[in-house]
Amino acid sequence: MRFVVLCLLTCSVLASPNPAQAPVYAIAREESSIKFYVKASVPLEGTFDKWDATFKSTSTNLSTGSLRIKIQAASVNTGSDIKNGTLTGKDFFDAEQHPLITFLSKKAVRTGPNTIDVQGNFTIRGVSRPETLAVTVSGIGTGSGTIKGLMAFDRKDYGMNSGIPFIRIADRVEVTVDLKIKRLSGPQLHLKP
Repeated sequence: MRFVVLCLLTCSVLASPNPAQAPVYAIAREESSIKFYVKASVPLEGTFDKWDATFKSTSTNLSTGSLRIKIQAASVNTGSDIKNGTLTGKDFFDAEQHPLITFLSKKAVRTGPNTIDVQGNFTIRGVSRPETLAVTVSGIGTGSGTIKGLMAFDRKDYGMNSGIPFIRIADRVEVTVDLKIKRLSGPQLHLKP
């Protein structure tokens, strides 16, 4: 009988972690934002009004996390109907044919005490390429925190070769994310070296 009890205890100690032990997080969209900036002779920056993002982790180590971002291209908001119309048109986002702009993380590489390079696939205009979102995280080990990141890409790599009449614009596009995350259940995340 003691042998059976000992076997059961050993199995329970050596058992692989239960997926239920992974933390579950939600992104507080009303407290978050996704913005873009392009150096230009006339200010060219704005936000996206319609987007969705999810953060999932298979363990308590933040590096096992997966970040997915889906943006409605037609929801770009520069504060100018003319600029919005140009950006959603065929020369830029081509939102009618390619309504989604997406980023799907593939790998996270720690670069500092609170910084991570999130490598993933970025898709715009139906063209997918590997890009890196350099993020700073805060609130590790608590019930809530932030993921703030910057991704820069060359618009011509995605077929956005045209200009805007009477406006000089750079090729480099910067996208910034500011995501507020809240733990719904499970243990807290930590950032291992």
